[in-house]
Amino acid sequence: MTHRLSAGAGGRDLVRLPTADPQSVARSDQVDALIRTEIKAQGGALAFDRFMELALYAPSIGYYSGGAEKFGPGGDFVTAPEVSSLFGCCLARQAQQVLERLDGGDILEIGGGSGRLARDLLAQLERMDALPERYLILELSAELRLRQRDALADLAPHVAERVQWLNGFPEFGMQGLVIANEVVDAMPVSRFRVDDGGIYELFVVEGGDAPFGFQWRTPLTPGFAKAVERLLSRLGGLAPGYVSEINLRAGPWVASLAGCLKRGVGLIVDYGYTRREFYHPERSRGTLICHYRHRAHDNPLALVGIQDITASVDFSALAEVAEDAGLSVAGFVPQGHFLIAAGLEECIGTNPTGVRGHLQSAQEVKRLTLPSQMGERFKFLAVAADWDAGLVGFSLRDFRDRL
Repeated sequence: MTHRLSAGAGGRDLVRLPTADPQSVARSDQVDALIRTEIKAQGGALAFDRFMELALYAPSIGYYSGGAEKFGPGGDFVTAPEVSSLFGCCLARQAQQVLERLDGGDILEIGGGSGRLARDLLAQLERMDALPERYLILELSAELRLRQRDALADLAPHVAERVQWLNGFPEFGMQGLVIANEVVDAMPVSRFRVDDGGIYELFVVEGGDAPFGFQWRTPLTPGFAKAVERLLSRLGGLAPGYVSEINLRAGPWVASLAGCLKRGVGLIVDYGYTRREFYHPERSRGTLICHYRHRAHDNPLALVGIQDITASVDFSALAEVAEDAGLSVAGFVPQGHFLIAAGLEECIGTNPTGVRGHLQSAQEVKRLTLPSQMGERFKFLAVAADWDAGLVGFSLRDFRDRL
C-alpha cells in the first residue's frame, strides 16, 4: 500500500532561503543524479534513511563530504565549540578527572567538526598539565580533516604530536575519554507513520514538477517494523497519523564504541529528549529539521547535498543500547547543568579581561547555559566501562531516572 504526498509539505517558506552559489548548485545536481540512479536501482522508491545517507555522506559530493563550510558564522549552523572556548574548557576539566582516575589514557573525539573543540581541549589540558597520551580524531571526511589540521596548526609541537586521525574505532583496549559532540543527530534516520491500517515507512521517489517526492509504503527496511512496534509498545501507542523518526543506526554505533572502550567514559553530547518527550503527542510531525545558511526549515528534499538534515536524539534509546552493549549509564544532564558543575565559573576567570571581554563572556555563557538557548535543549549522556566513580560534570544534578 502506498500514500503519495507532495515534496513541499512543510512549515517554513523555502523562497526565503538564501540563493545557492553556482558551485553549490552544481554539487547539488551531482547528488540529485546519484539519488535518482539509486531510486531506479531500488525499483522506484528509496528508503528515507538511505536518501539521507546519500545527501549527507555521498563520497566527495555529500553535505559532509564536500568542500563547503558548514560550521560557524560562515556556514549553516553553530555548535557549542564555535560559540565559545568555555565549552572546551569545561570538557577539559571533566577529561582531567577521568584521565587522573585512570592514571593516564587517551581522548577519542568522534567527528571532529571544525577542529575547534580539539584545539580548545588540548590548549586547556596543556595549561592544566593534564594532556592525554594521544588525542584521536575519528573523522571520515577528508575535507573536514584538512579544516581540523588548520585549526590545530598553532599548537605547540609537543601537543600537536599527540593528535592522530582514524578511519574507524580503535581496537578494544582503549583507556580514557570518548567525546561525541553532535554526532548522533547527524545519523541517517528512518521515518514512520502510524495509521489505523498499521505502520508505514517513508520513501523518496522521483517527483513530477520537483526532482523528488515522498511516498509512504509498507515497511521494507530490515528491522524497521519490529523497532517501531517495540517503540509503540513501550509508549502505549501513538495517535493515528502520528509521524516521527527512529534511529536504527545508533545501536550498532554504540556497540562499536563499547567495542573499543576497555576502561573509561564516553560523553555523548547532542540535542534531543527522553523517549516520552521525543514522542510527545504535541510533537506529532517528528523532529526532522534542515539548516542552510543559518535558516531552519523542514523540507529535506530541497537543496539536496548542500544543506544539513538532522533529527533530535532519543536519549532513552541511546541509554538502552549502551546497556545492551555492556556499558553502564553514568550520568544524564542538560548542558547548562554540566557546564556549571564542570567549572564554568573558573573557566570564565581565564577569559580575556576588560569590559569588552566580560561582555563577550557573559553573552557566551547565556547562549551555552540558558534554557531558552542551548542550556536545556542540549544534553550530556555519560556511558562508562569499568568505571565506579562519580563524574564532576554530573555532580550538580543527575537525571538518569528520567531516561
